[in-house]
This record gives sequence, C-alpha cells and structure tokens, in this order.
Amino acid sequence: QVELVESGGGLVQVGGSLRLSCATSGYAFSIYAMGWFRQAPGKERELVAAASRSTLYTRYADSVKGRFTISRDNTKSTVYLQMNSLKPEDTAVYYCARSAGPRTGVPDMRASEYDPWGQGTQVTVSS
Repeated sequence: QVELVESGGGLVQVGGSLRLSCATSGYAFSIYAMGWFRQAPGKERELVAAASRSTLYTRYADSVKGRFTISRDNTKSTVYLQMNSLKPEDTAVYYCARSAGPRTGVPDMRASEYDPWGQGTQVTVSS
C-alpha cells in the first residue's frame, strides 16, 4: 500500500521559515519524481516545487524561486520542502505527491501527472 504522510506545517510569522517533510512507503521511492503542491481557499491547486528521482532536475513556481528548496533523501524515502522568507500569500494546505509513473528527466509541473497524494499539511503565515 502506497502512503505519503506530510508533516511540519504550522503557524509562522512573515519572514519565518518552515521545513515540510513527506515520508513515503510502499513503493520504490527512488525511481519516481516527487512534487510539492499547495492549495489556498478558493484557488486551484498549484505546483510549488518538483524534483527528479536524483534531484538532478528541480522545478519551482516563480512565486517561490529563491525562497523554497525541494530535496529528497532516497535512503529514507522522504522528500522535504524548506521554506524561507515566508509571506502571507504562502498560506495554504501543502501536499506532497508522487509522479504517476516512474520518471526520468525534468519533472512535470502538472498536478494531473501526480498520483497518489498525501493528506496535506496546513501552513499559515501571519502578518
């Protein structure tokens, strides 16, 4: 059974930092791309960051470039999202997701190309 479990969300002040973790199990983690997405109330789910199987390739939403960093530890089957210089507009539920199939090269940015998903973790940035 494939499982993805996010943790690390919470309430933080503007300019602060959080590190999200997504622990996975039930599949060969190292051959899949991984992504972090977010969804704010009333908005569509959007990709925040994605990493190829070895993190050789990463992609970021323009809104988080230079502030967020995706990484993964294939020995722990875990993907991370380091979030720095947080802004109120970063407030959302953050989800990790696995590419729908084993993938090499540059990771896809479309939510439709990822399955399954974790349950999400709330990040709230207060001003």
